[in-house]
Amino acid sequence: MANLKSGLILGENEKLVVELEAELWATSSNPIARLIGSIVKLINLILGFKRKGFVVITDKRVVEIIQFQALWVLNTGKNVKYVLPSSVKEVGYIKEGTCCGCFCQAYSLYYDSFTQRTTVLLSDVDEQGAQKVVDAFYNAISIAQLPQE
Repeated sequence: MANLKSGLILGENEKLVVELEAELWATSSNPIARLIGSIVKLINLILGFKRKGFVVITDKRVVEIIQFQALWVLNTGKNVKYVLPSSVKEVGYIKEGTCCGCFCQAYSLYYDSFTQRTTVLLSDVDEQGAQKVVDAFYNAISIAQLPQE
């Protein structure tokens, strides 16, 4: 059984497709935005606050996980949400020019449900990589909607 960075325990015969670590500090893949995000992250680390976010896509489910820590080691909370296939209205990716509108391209996975919209910045991917993540997400929720035998 794989040790996932998110701490999610895979079920029997469940295979990991992709584990995305959400960038909760920077707002884009632009180097300047990453620098600002790193500075904010460093300040919070010095003060003892830490948060990590993950979207885990397996062949059977999609899970959102956010972990919170204070004073460097105290676990102050963890949110684990299963994305219900019936609640997802739309899934896709967004390609944006982030530096003066065209130089640096940022790709974000997004999905709309009846209650919220979730967007996760995809780091170090091109358009083909973003498409693969969207396809994996779609396949995971499609399989979950098939009737069980």
